[in-house]
Amino acid sequence: MKFRIGPYLWSALVMASSLALSLLIASRQKTFLEASELPYQETSLWFMIGYFFAAVAIIVVVLFIIPLKKLGLVFRLMYTLLFSLGVFVIVYPILPDLVAYSLAIITGVLWLFWAKIWLHDLILLITLAGISAVFGFFISPWTFMIFMLVIAVYDVLAVRFGLMVWMADKLSEAASLPAFVFPRKMGDWRLNLKAVQVGELRKEEADKREHTILGGGDIGFPLMLAASVFFEDGLPSAILVGVFALIGLMGAFLIQRLWLKGKPMPALPPIAFLSLIGFVISNYFLK
Repeated sequence: MKFRIGPYLWSALVMASSLALSLLIASRQKTFLEASELPYQETSLWFMIGYFFAAVAIIVVVLFIIPLKKLGLVFRLMYTLLFSLGVFVIVYPILPDLVAYSLAIITGVLWLFWAKIWLHDLILLITLAGISAVFGFFISPWTFMIFMLVIAVYDVLAVRFGLMVWMADKLSEAASLPAFVFPRKMGDWRLNLKAVQVGELRKEEADKREHTILGGGDIGFPLMLAASVFFEDGLPSAILVGVFALIGLMGAFLIQRLWLKGKPMPALPPIAFLSLIGFVISNYFLK
């Protein structure tokens, strides 16, 4: 059986580079956030869980009731705002206000009208790194670790009963896929995001698929955890958690290939489990 190493390499590169960027931003943001007048208030576990499932419920209802032709532009505008915010939180502390706002607007508009796969992946990486670096400051590591484990259980159930794939298929039809796309052919990096349809990929054999999909949450959640660990326990602990999360991500690909034979795989459970191991080790040996 032919072994495709591309998805492993691209996923590892995204995880490692986004972790490095997130921790770099967090180190710069730490002084800014501590010196700002923003009151520190730790986010509660129940608020995060409630917010997450409320958001999922709203998206499901909207996708089920409203035709995609009417929703396409709405979702794309939402992602435009999200990507603009991701760039803004990175550059605002280090650049003049006008430059920061300009870069954020340019990024969002560029994605809205020119969403090539390579550009989408790059902006998504930057956005996840930036948002994780900022909001990780307001979440304790143990709180977010428990949150990740809860979402990992949801991830298993959502994939098992088809909800996750259905949502991804609908969002890909609206060219608003909240995921990284890794083309099989180098030339396909220049394709528009609209060319990627999750429903079509499912019909193909695993070794013949032209694209591999990695959910944004599979990168964003461990980044948020690593940033939270950085603010509380320091850089070595955050790096250790990130390394274990990367091992979990590689394990997810192996499970999908060797056990599930290419069927949809919830990547967050092994990522969360290995992140927990890394977090416990850091608590015992790096403090």
